This record gives sequence, structure tokens and C-alpha cells, in this order.
Amino acid sequence: MIAITLHDIAAATGGILHGDDRTVDGPVVTDSREAAPGSLYVARVGEHADGHDFAASAVEAGAVGVLGSRPLPGIPTVVVDDVQQAFADLARAIVDRAPALRIVGITGSSGKTSTKDLLAQVLAPVGETVAPVGSYNSEVGVPLTVCRVTSQTRFLVAEMGATNIGNITYLTHIAPPSIGIVLNVGTAHVGEFGSVEAIAQTKGELVESLPTTGLAVLNADDLRVAAMVRRSVARVVTVGRGADAQVRAVDVALDEQDRASFTITGLDGVDALRVQLGLHGEHQIGNALAVAVAARELGVAPEQIAAGLAGARPVSRWRMEVHQLPSGVTLINDAYNANPDSMRAALHALQRMGQGRGTIAVLGEMLELGELSAQAHHDVGAAAAQLGIGTVVAVGAGAEPIAAAAESAGVRVERAADVEEAHRVVMQLLAPSDVILFKSSRDSGLRYLGDRITVEQGGFLSEDGSTHA
Repeated sequence: MIAITLHDIAAATGGILHGDDRTVDGPVVTDSREAAPGSLYVARVGEHADGHDFAASAVEAGAVGVLGSRPLPGIPTVVVDDVQQAFADLARAIVDRAPALRIVGITGSSGKTSTKDLLAQVLAPVGETVAPVGSYNSEVGVPLTVCRVTSQTRFLVAEMGATNIGNITYLTHIAPPSIGIVLNVGTAHVGEFGSVEAIAQTKGELVESLPTTGLAVLNADDLRVAAMVRRSVARVVTVGRGADAQVRAVDVALDEQDRASFTITGLDGVDALRVQLGLHGEHQIGNALAVAVAARELGVAPEQIAAGLAGARPVSRWRMEVHQLPSGVTLINDAYNANPDSMRAALHALQRMGQGRGTIAVLGEMLELGELSAQAHHDVGAAAAQLGIGTVVAVGAGAEPIAAAAESAGVRVERAADVEEAHRVVMQLLAPSDVILFKSSRDSGLRYLGDRITVEQGGFLSEDGSTHA
């Protein structure tokens, strides 16, 4: 991060420094186990633990100070009334110390993490780029990401999630973007928001935050996103596959691994740019269009954009990981999260990759859908039937509507009460030529089942999720 003294942190956060002034030039952490020489440890008080209790461990690992809500004996501590707000203020102070930094904010009901990873890989060859680890898109994750900025960082890609109205406005105060990308408005977290309209209102907070000199990149194929053009004073570029989009994907082709090739038209400075994606899934086309527009705005040459899109691979775990296993099985592990839109996208990928092969969809519950939950799960089962998926394995009581809908439409259905039972069911079903998909919300645990079977089928998982025989 950009070096900053504890005295200056106190000034930026309205806190009081207790103890000696020291310089923070290592990572800012909220987990004492991640502390390193030069670190600042942020002592948050959570539902189950008080971070102040772990401050000594952070100092032993090299932390030079603590941001907390009470003095700590023998430990230099910036004491503030509200640790979370102080953490946000600190992150904003880091942004203000990097005046040349260009920030891109990304939001949407699905696809944020994949798009963030894709954009970061396109930008990295051009200049130092900071992007979130995994899905660090919350009031904690965004400051953690911002605090990784150094004096050499040119680009910050900020993924912005929300569970309530006002969340994204809060995040844009921490990391004020000059470019904002809105991918889609779906039903993810509708149980917390109360309505899709409230979700749209919240996602649009990103484009409302942009300055008049900024750029809003909006998905023209999503009517709720397209309507956000009226909510921004920034310049707007729309992307999509429909005729109304300013930047379009045309002449789309998909290979046997569901990787898309297409021509981008309307991109600034180039009549037509042919692109071959390295990522799996037709839904990546829209993500790639948004990335291309943002990268072009940041000065990346068209040929570099095409090369970056072609070379990009999954970075964050359990998002459309495709493993070609020594056993002959193709395993798709997309079980980090799930909502109705991403479920359908994953099932489409399974159907296309499974042409002429056996297809198995191992599906768990989609969480936080509120009163829409039963119908949404039913629709997923119906979609599996419409796509001709061979077998559905429904895991957990919450997935029963998936099972019932698929079974009533003639699909072979197996039910498993939990992940352990699902493992036994899958191992009885799986044949060497099969394509198998794991898809559920994170807490359903199917991502770990996908990892387990990957290894059992002869693969070895590296930290980025890639497979080695």
C-alpha cells in the first residue's frame, strides 16, 4: 500500500493515536493471521468475535499498529468511535494520495466477479492493476482492496455488491469510480431487498456516482439497466447483442467447450474487432463487451484488448471452472453462488458442452430469494428439462422444487439430503464420458463436492482452481 503514518491515519479517520507513531507500509488486514511486517490490523468487532482480542497476535506477526475502538496496552492504536467508518475513511485517504489512479466500479446481480477478473487481466499488461481477491465487494472487502494500492498503481477495479439500498453509494464514497459498469438486474438477494425494483434502484447508484467526465457502461439487453441512462450525468455507452446497443457482439460462434468467438462493432477507434474468449459460457459475451469498452476508455489498444480477452482464465475459485479430467469426465464447478439467471446460464453451458455425452446437473438451493424462492427453484428444474439435461441430482430440502419440476417433465432425478449423500449418488452415476455441473449458493457446499470429485477423478487442484493430471 501507499505508506502512511499512524498519525496521518488518526487525522484521516478522526481518531486519537495511543502510543508511538509508526509508518504503515505493509498490508492492511482484518484477520490477524494475515498480518505481515509493516501491517495495520483493523480490529473489527463481529457477531462472534472481538478483533481486539487478536491484536497481540497481529503485532507478533509484524503489524506496527491497530485501528480499533479502545486503547490496547503496549500496542500503538488509533482509537476511533466507529471502526468500520474509520476503515472506509482510511481507504478513501489512500485513494486521495493517488491522484492519477483510475477506478472502475462494477456491479450487477450476477457476473461481477467474472467481469472484474476479466478486466483486471486485460489491464494488467498495460499498468499495475489492483482488483479484489475473490468476491471482496462489501463494506469490508472494498476498503481491503483499496488499501492494496501503491504509488505505481494505475488501475483499481472495484467490485461493488449490495444487500440494501444505499450500499453501493457508500462504496463509491470509498472508491469513487470514473467508469461504472452495470451488468444486469436480477433476483439475487431479492429476499433482502424486497423487490426487483429495489435491486434496480440500488445497482443504479453506481452510475449516479459518476462525474460528468465519467463513463457509464450499461447492458442494453437488460431493460432495467438500459433505463439507468436517465440516472447519470456521465457519458453513456450501451453494450449488448441487440440492435439497440452501441457496442455489439455479432457473428457469434461457440466451440465444443462453450467458448465464444465474436466480432465487436462500435468500439471506439475500430470498425470491427474479432475476439476469441478463453472463458467458458455464452454469458461471458456481455461481460467481455463491458470490459472492452472500459479498457478502451482507459487507453488500451484494440489488439491488446483482443489478446487480453483471449488469454484470460478463471481467477476466482468456483466460477465456471471447467476441468478436463484424466478419467474422461468434464467437470464444471460453478458453485460459488447461484441465482435464477446464473443457474440458467450454467445449465445452458452444460447442455452445449454435453452434446453427444451424458449430462448430470448437481444442483443445490439458491438462497436469499424470499417469497420468490419456490417458483424460482421450480423454474430451474423446468429449464433443465427444456435443455434436455440427462440427470438432475437435487441436494438438500431447499432444492426439492427443482427435483419436482424436472421429474414431472420426464428428467431422471436423484435426491440427496446433504453433500455427503450427494457424493455417493454422483459416484454411482458418473461415467467416463459424462459432463457434470455443480451449481448452488455458496452455503450449500457443492463447490467443495466438486473439488472432491475432481481430485478423485484424477485431477489436482492448484490455488487458482486449474486442474493438473
